[in-house]
Amino acid sequence: MSDIYILMIVALAVLAVADLIVGVSNDAVNFLNSAIGSKAVSFRTIMIVASLGIAAGAIFSSGLMEVARKGIFVPGEFYFDEIMIIFMAVMITDILLLDFFNTLGMPTSTTVSIVFELLGAAVCVALIKISADANLSVADLGDYINTKKAGEIIAGILLSVVVAFSVGALVQYISRLLLSFNFEKKAKWVGALFGGVALTAILYFIFIKGIKGTNYAKTIVEILYEGGAEGLLDWANTYFNASFETVKDLVDAKKDLFKINPNTGTVALTLRGFLETNVPLIVSVGFVILSLVSFTIIQVFKTNIYRLIIVVGTFALALAFAGNDLVNFIGVPIAALKAYEAWSASGELPHEFSMAVLGGKAETPTLLLLAAGIIMVLTLWFSSKARNVVKTSIDLSRQGEGDEKFRPNFLSRGVVRSTVFLSEIISSITPQSFKKVSDKQFDQESIEVNTFTAKQEDLPAFDMVRAAVNLMVAGVLISIATSMKLPLSTTYVTFMVAMGTSLADRAWGTESAVYRVAGVLNVIGGWFFTAISAFLAAATIAFLLHLHLPSMLAILLALAIFLLVRNTIKYRNKTRAERAEDRLKKSESSSIKGVIEESADNIKSFVNRGNKIYGQTIDSLAKYDLTALKKSRKGIAKLETEVEELRDSIFYFIKNLDESSVGASNFYISILGYLEDITQSLEYIAKVSHKHVNNNHKKLRFNQIKDLKEIEDHLDDFYKNIKSVFDNREFATLNDIIAEKQELFTIVSDKINKQVARTRTEESSPKNTTLYFGLLTETKDLITATMNLLITYRDHQD
Repeated sequence: MSDIYILMIVALAVLAVADLIVGVSNDAVNFLNSAIGSKAVSFRTIMIVASLGIAAGAIFSSGLMEVARKGIFVPGEFYFDEIMIIFMAVMITDILLLDFFNTLGMPTSTTVSIVFELLGAAVCVALIKISADANLSVADLGDYINTKKAGEIIAGILLSVVVAFSVGALVQYISRLLLSFNFEKKAKWVGALFGGVALTAILYFIFIKGIKGTNYAKTIVEILYEGGAEGLLDWANTYFNASFETVKDLVDAKKDLFKINPNTGTVALTLRGFLETNVPLIVSVGFVILSLVSFTIIQVFKTNIYRLIIVVGTFALALAFAGNDLVNFIGVPIAALKAYEAWSASGELPHEFSMAVLGGKAETPTLLLLAAGIIMVLTLWFSSKARNVVKTSIDLSRQGEGDEKFRPNFLSRGVVRSTVFLSEIISSITPQSFKKVSDKQFDQESIEVNTFTAKQEDLPAFDMVRAAVNLMVAGVLISIATSMKLPLSTTYVTFMVAMGTSLADRAWGTESAVYRVAGVLNVIGGWFFTAISAFLAAATIAFLLHLHLPSMLAILLALAIFLLVRNTIKYRNKTRAERAEDRLKKSESSSIKGVIEESADNIKSFVNRGNKIYGQTIDSLAKYDLTALKKSRKGIAKLETEVEELRDSIFYFIKNLDESSVGASNFYISILGYLEDITQSLEYIAKVSHKHVNNNHKKLRFNQIKDLKEIEDHLDDFYKNIKSVFDNREFATLNDIIAEKQELFTIVSDKINKQVARTRTEESSPKNTTLYFGLLTETKDLITATMNLLITYRDHQD
């Protein structure tokens, strides 16, 4: 029987490595978002700083997260075989759930997932135990589950979402009022004061969160209390608002803050105790010193203090992530290893050995922490999914217009309408003098004019003030929660702070608010989905493992491997396809020559993709292939979206033109109109073809398919010639292609006449006839729109 548990320990070790990879891919958004979004430093520098933070955090990790051992369930109420089932169910669920969110590019909380997985698996096993004992009922579930602690964790996480958003919005609003968007032109002392505040908050956060619970923090003694036990107790009772009757009571209650020296009998503050019991002193002194340091850096070294804040803040959050969230990934496997070691030494049967041993405290070996840190650093550098998750967060907090990933829904529209109504009420009662000052500080017109000369992808998503506030506020909130022993999700805090600062910075204007709110609601909805699905999936897997451990373990592990490999392959194929695809690009040139050049690339890409979609649709219709027709519809939907994005950017395109090239706007607008006409024709052809097959109507007759294939061949040559012209810039041959219009029309008209004759004599299917005529007439419209496009380009090129 011991062989199966050895196999489970090995499997848990492998799952821990996989969990580290998928976990870092999701949690990287916590510490990369601000630095990447603001483009304060190069991407390489950001990655190096984050890697150093992760490595340091892993080495100084606080050890095994207690929630994995006794935070959710009461270990003494379970036997070894039951604990192993719980831990295995948790790890399998965690990997699949986090990988699912990574593939979607959605940030979620590894803390929430591990908590609810432990809760779901433990509840399932507890209910199985209760059902097997006639003397027990569901009311006894509280004996197995640490309901109080679980409730505190859930409440703390939910509360942190609201607090993080509100505090982030308030601090950013005040910061912008003081600094404005022209912050680099402010007096040097202003930047120095902001640097003092931000660096004090971030460095204090490093000490409180980064080294919390480490061996180093526990052994460094800073202050000795020599006033005797009575004086110490009086101070402690007043400071902690508690009642400690003996020094031992105080030390036992505040293990991380106080330490008794057994040789001298004196009581000392640990480093963490000193930090937490002298907050006003440390913050005040730190602010003065760091403000002077910031002024020196600005004045003497001519360094941008905001850039330094972002670098230090990125390091701090990366360190805290590795030092604390690391245990979300390896806490369960290490707890399983400790349980196995205790059971092996006991000599008892697995179903008789109580897991009360997990009620104690355990430390994670430093070598394991170091290995975990190396895996996390490598994942950070090479995981494309990590960058996908970061992109979602940055897009939602972007200051200017950008690609909107999320579609509006009734809830986001309702929230926006309510917020607009509320803001109008507040505006009506706000003094005009304050509104005038506020509007001046939030004015971005001059900034936007200056940035139009750069390419859109090279511009930062937001400025360095907002990035610094994101890091500072997230650090402060996490520090406060840590010192008060309040549970929270670092992912939720950092994400909601970023959303709050975006709102306060007026990044969510009337043009984008409904999309951004929809995105935030989608992410928050995903968090609830994380909790519910983690609970149910872990409970289900635990139940299956209980039915027959050996066989179910093999099946579930094989299924997990299959799903991970399949998701990875699909994601890579999708990424490669997107890279290979010639995506339509927004015109960013300021001269008519540049616009014509850029539009030529778009036309080449457009006709190539449109030709493929038309050919795939006709071929799939001939083969009666529903799956391929669905793919064609997705392809045209994506092309249609890109054309719509080009239309949405017309405002910025026109503003970007220089005075001598304003006429290029008519050309650009006309081109977009014809591209839209072509996509509408392709969309109709793909839609009616899919509908016909999806409804199981009769297949097209052989003659109909033959005629369509003939038209397809002519159009294929037609579009390939167009692609060649625009690819090689051989615009002198455009007239030859335009001259083919009548020939193409004649071919399509001939097919229409043949179908009319067939309908009168031999055709028996009205659905086939309707589909066929629809395809032919829409093909004529497709040819017309394409010819108009070429004529417009030829005329402006000349």
